[in-house]
Amino acid sequence: MSRPLTEPHPSRLAPDHPRRAEILAAHTAALDAGQAGYLDPESGLFVLTAGFLAARGTCCSRGCRHCPYVTGP
Repeated sequence: MSRPLTEPHPSRLAPDHPRRAEILAAHTAALDAGQAGYLDPESGLFVLTAGFLAARGTCCSRGCRHCPYVTGP
């Protein structure tokens, strides 16, 4: 994993996403609390944290927003 767990790959959360700061704040709060995920402020869906996904050991190929295994452009 080459990125910090707090930084999603740009293909999963664009740097110019209008609610990026809010989404990252919710993700960071969940990471800090040791929670598996958080309620997405945009969709209301439960989103897994990078910490939870990293514990899996591999990518599940489901397009998770905070997948720590995504590499490349």
